[in-house]
Amino acid sequence: MKATISLLMLVCLCSVTACAQDMSGNHNHSNATASPDTNVSQDWAKQRLAKSPRHQEWVKVKNGAREVNSFVVYPENKNKATAVIVIHEIFGMSDWVQSLTDQLAEAGYVAIAPDLLSGMGPNGGGTSSLTGNAIGQAIQNLPLDQITGDLNAVYDFISKVPASNGKVVVTGYCWGGGQSFRYATNNPNLKAAFVFYGPAPATGPDGTPDKTALAKITAPVYGFYAGNDARINATLPKTTEAMNELKKKYEPVTYEGAGHGFMRAGEAPDANEANKKARDEAWARWKKILAGI
Repeated sequence: MKATISLLMLVCLCSVTACAQDMSGNHNHSNATASPDTNVSQDWAKQRLAKSPRHQEWVKVKNGAREVNSFVVYPENKNKATAVIVIHEIFGMSDWVQSLTDQLAEAGYVAIAPDLLSGMGPNGGGTSSLTGNAIGQAIQNLPLDQITGDLNAVYDFISKVPASNGKVVVTGYCWGGGQSFRYATNNPNLKAAFVFYGPAPATGPDGTPDKTALAKITAPVYGFYAGNDARINATLPKTTEAMNELKKKYEPVTYEGAGHGFMRAGEAPDANEANKKARDEAWARWKKILAGI
């Protein structure tokens, strides 16, 4: 167990570099983390969110003595809807994460994005109390058991809100993508896991999948990967083999020409065509799968 935790934290550390992109989707391999201007303060996402007609609210979800500050957006539906837990990138609770959560509600789902850095910043603050490199470092220092506990608390909360039909799925991006895969090994009640360019739980530095953990998965796992993302893509053959061996449903799709982080980069005003195309195709696939849950 200790080896698994140590390896996952190493994978998360590597993920910082892969996630550190500017708004056009170009990778920044020279720095371990990225500046707050490019990764937390996203005016275009903030402006989109401000124009939303949907009901948005911040709630404090209790996990024992912890309070997890979470952003919830409700769809304009007549009937109850499936709920989606959104796990943020290594950049924490960014404007883009909140905008994506709103877009899920626009598509007809109850969506909740927990700030997993809640209480971990100065004076008990969360993402907004940290700046620059401190955000990524704080995320790397999060205890895995605490992450699971926070997500379980969020699951319990969102599955019981009046607008929810009781069905809950999870999604995540970059660091959050890896965490969404990991959470599927911890919660047998999930209806699906949507992993965006994140690795499966592994047992060694070569990325060998943790079959003991993967064997616990009961939900289908849908993967969304970038063609220009060699680090993550190198893990896919072994992950696919392990999931097949364990008879788990795993459907990875790679979007050629796109870079790591294309869901965010592809939405930016200056997005390149490959990232924009990948984002549009991924959204279409995602919504089609969600509609069948």
